[in-house]
Amino acid sequence: MALMAEPIRIANCSGFYGDRLSAAAEMVEGGHIDVLTGDWLAELTMLILARTKAKRAGGGFAGSFVKQMEQVMGTCLDRGITVVSNAGGLDPAGCAEALAEVADRLGLSPTIAYVAGDDLLERLDDLLAAGVDLPDMVTGEPLADPGRFVSANAYLGCWGIVDALDRGADIVVTGRATDAAIVCGPAAWHHGWARDDWDALAGAVVAGHVIECGTQATGGNYSFFTEVPGMGRVGFPWAEVAVDGSSTIGKHDGTGGQVSIGTVTSQLLYEIGSPAYLGPDVTSRFDTIQLDEVGPDRVRIHGVKGEPPPTTLKVSMNAMGGHRADLSVALTGLDVEAKAALAEEAFWIAMPDGPDDFESVESRIVRTDKIDPASNEEAVAQWCLTLKDADERKVGRGVFNAMTEMALSTIPGFFSVRSSASRAFGVHRAGLVPADLVPQDVVVLEAGQVASRTVVESTAPTSAAADVSVEPRPGPDATIPGGPTVAVPLGRIAGARSGDKGGDANLGLFVRDDAAWAWLDDHLTVDRLRVLLPEAADLSIERHRLPAIRSLNFMIRGLLGEGVAASSRQDGQAKSLGEWIRARVVEMPASLLHTEQSDEASG
Repeated sequence: MALMAEPIRIANCSGFYGDRLSAAAEMVEGGHIDVLTGDWLAELTMLILARTKAKRAGGGFAGSFVKQMEQVMGTCLDRGITVVSNAGGLDPAGCAEALAEVADRLGLSPTIAYVAGDDLLERLDDLLAAGVDLPDMVTGEPLADPGRFVSANAYLGCWGIVDALDRGADIVVTGRATDAAIVCGPAAWHHGWARDDWDALAGAVVAGHVIECGTQATGGNYSFFTEVPGMGRVGFPWAEVAVDGSSTIGKHDGTGGQVSIGTVTSQLLYEIGSPAYLGPDVTSRFDTIQLDEVGPDRVRIHGVKGEPPPTTLKVSMNAMGGHRADLSVALTGLDVEAKAALAEEAFWIAMPDGPDDFESVESRIVRTDKIDPASNEEAVAQWCLTLKDADERKVGRGVFNAMTEMALSTIPGFFSVRSSASRAFGVHRAGLVPADLVPQDVVVLEAGQVASRTVVESTAPTSAAADVSVEPRPGPDATIPGGPTVAVPLGRIAGARSGDKGGDANLGLFVRDDAAWAWLDDHLTVDRLRVLLPEAADLSIERHRLPAIRSLNFMIRGLLGEGVAASSRQDGQAKSLGEWIRARVVEMPASLLHTEQSDEASG
């Protein structure tokens, strides 16, 4: 298409598989939009879909998306609203066929397309035989034992979506396209961008990253939620993407929540690593982002620079790790350590197998008790035990029986907080595959029948790549405040957003004035973070600066073990990690508290 001056408004109606079912109708009926998108996939979702698909036909895609489309398909066609979603999961063809059945039942005739090619599960043996060893993204170790995996999907970019839209598709579903690709694709199609329009593509990826998790851009999971109106029912966001890749983030008028520099900054920090945000279409430099509030619930993102993407694609792989049992016994009142020791001793005496007979044993004491507790609940700590083994029987009835035997014969105040025996768990691995080995298959359906098939290469242009050089945007020129200090929670001035990246966790922190940034940047070193988060004391931690948005991002390697499904942490996705650090008490200049209070009063 020729370049168009008018921006394109791209709305989100889903941030995960299970999000608000009414969101599609809310976005279609609540105000003007050009494109309706939704993100249904996560690393854990791919494992869930793989297990569901193995049990029943039609279980490989997000059925809730099909239900949403039944609600809005007619209105979208009447208003010329295009739909793009990665709800195809492990079966984009099946998802497209289900949509065609809905259309037929409603008497509608949309052009439906799907983008496939991401599923590498059946190709793993051939790839290894050809010398493509899919090295681990973190360790570099080659792939071993490919037969143990139940899913293996490369992250596709936006150009298959662009091709489908060029061919007249009204609805496009994909497999494992990146979360941002479903926004970048419609923007690139609408504006006619070339594959090496790095800055424009990077701007669209950033906009996609902001709205991909739905209401997390409009006040959901926001540290300063008490400042946000209408939090009982937060509206979903949209991004209005301009021809140069800049965007305005907003929401429909009259909906709950808020779009502010704070909510947008918070979401920018979600599940990222280095400021050079790698993608299949472009490397987006998050350290060049500029944010401006341009009106109520309107934030402009501009100045984003892009670089060529890597020559490889990320491959998300899930394997069944075996079976696990998770137990938790209350340790109430005094002598917590002694009670835990006795509980553990008695448990293993009662067990038919010893700790050395299991593939993995994790025992820990969780100190949630308080001194001089004012309630029974405040007196309770927990002894937690996680057992893992390939043999389901080892973590089955025998574990439950051993726990039951302890009820009257061990610690005073015994009760079981949790007893979950014998459930399967998965293990995640992120590998790399050359992009030129993963072409995108674009299939267009008309009246439910295949009308055309095309192949779109996943490789990005390399010409003039050496000429692209991006410098980080400097932050505010502020002096580190001095004067008297006070001991207060870090969250009095800092917001946070955290999440999972396979077995790693990201922790992003941001502040809202220049003096606070100068202090945070100076104060929160990796060594100080280790002190504040003792669980991470012995782990590898990377620190990344994003001064233009007054933010720091830390990557904590290995905090989640083998990934979300295998983690034994209470919060296996690290969603609450940011709020934990905000609760930690630090010494900070008292003047920062006065600045924060004044900013809140003026806002």
